[in-house]
Amino acid sequence: MNLSSISSHIPSPQPQWVKPLAKFGLAAKGVVYCLVGILTFMAAFEIGGSSERNLDKQGVFRWILDQPFGQVLLALVAVGLVCYALWRLTQAFLDTEQKGTDAKGIGRRVGYAFSGLVYGSLAYYSFRLVLGSQNKQGGDNSRRTLVRELLQKPFGQWLVGLIGLVIIGIGLYQIYRALSGKYLKNVQTSAIKTELKEIIIRFGKIGYIARGIVWGLIGYLFIKAALAANASQAGDSSRAFAFLEEARYGSFLLGAVALGLFGYGLFMFVRARYEVINTST
Repeated sequence: MNLSSISSHIPSPQPQWVKPLAKFGLAAKGVVYCLVGILTFMAAFEIGGSSERNLDKQGVFRWILDQPFGQVLLALVAVGLVCYALWRLTQAFLDTEQKGTDAKGIGRRVGYAFSGLVYGSLAYYSFRLVLGSQNKQGGDNSRRTLVRELLQKPFGQWLVGLIGLVIIGIGLYQIYRALSGKYLKNVQTSAIKTELKEIIIRFGKIGYIARGIVWGLIGYLFIKAALAANASQAGDSSRAFAFLEEARYGSFLLGAVALGLFGYGLFMFVRARYEVINTST
C-alpha cells in the first residue's frame, strides 16, 4: 500500500483560526475609521476646537490614549490590528483566497502582504504608545521622511513621482470597487435584514469612494513633491485633509469625505459580521 498516495488525497486541516483573526481585525479597523471620520468631521466645522492636522491613523491612536481608560482601549485596538495584519499575511502566503500563482494572482497576494505590513506597523506604533515608549506628539511624518530619502537618490524625483502614480492608482481602484459593486463580493448580503440592506450597501459604496479620494490626494501630494523636489510637499491623510480644507467650500468637502470615512468604518463592522472568510489553502 502506497501511503504517500493515500495521504495526498486526504485534505489538510483548514486553518480555522483565520476566521476570528479576520473578524476581530475588521472590527478594529472599523473602530479606527469611524474615529477618523468623526474627528475629521469635527475638524471640518471646528467643533470642539478640533483641527484637521494630525488626523491620520496615528493621530487617532493618540486621541484614544488621551481618553479615560485610554491605554486599555488602545491596547484592544492594537491587538485587533495585529489580527488584521496576520489575516492579510495569511491571505498572501497561504493563498486562502485561491488567487493562484499567475501574474494577476501574485499581484493580489502582494497587495494583501502590503496591507498586512501597513497595519502591522500601525499596531506596532499603537503598542509603543500604550507602553509609553513613543512620543505622543509623533515624530517626523514617515511619508515625508521616505520622500526626503528618495529625493537624495539618483532619479529620486522619478521614483517619488512613480510612487505617487501608484498611490493614485490604488485610490482609483477603491472608487472602481465602489461603483462596480465589487466591495460586496464576499459579503453575505442575503443574511442582512431587508430594511437595513440598502443603507448598509450605501454606507459601503460611499465609504470606498471617500477612501479612494483620500488615496488619490496623497498620491497627488507625492507628485507635487516630486515636481518641486521638496519633501515637505508630501504627506499622509492629515495633509490630504488640510489640502481639502484649503479649497473653495473646503469645510463642506472635508465634511463629506469625513462622513464617507465614517461610513467605511461602519461597513468594516458589516464585513466582520457577514463576510465569508476563506480558510482553504
